[in-house]
Amino acid sequence: QVQLVESGGGLVQPGGSLRLSCAASGFSFRTYGMGWYRQAPGKERELVATITTGGSSTNYADTVKGRFTNSRDVAKNMLYLHMNSLKPEDTAVNYCYAGAFGSWGQGTQVTVSS
Repeated sequence: QVQLVESGGGLVQPGGSLRLSCAASGFSFRTYGMGWYRQAPGKERELVATITTGGSSTNYADTVKGRFTNSRDVAKNMLYLHMNSLKPEDTAVNYCYAGAFGSWGQGTQVTVSS
């Protein structure tokens, strides 16, 4: 059974940083690409970042490019999203996604506010 558990969200001031984590289990984590999505209040869920199986290739939404970094540790079955220079418009629930299985985590809230 595929399971994805996000953590690391919280309240941060504009310009601050957070690191989100996603613990993956129930599948061969090293074999599949992964992604991060987010959903802001009143908006549709949107793609934030993707990463290939080995982590050698990443892609980002234009809105986060240059500020966010997606990485993975296959030895620990962990996916990370390093978020820097956070803005109020980054406020959202962030989700880990295993596309090959159509599986989502429960989400972790990021709130950027002074």
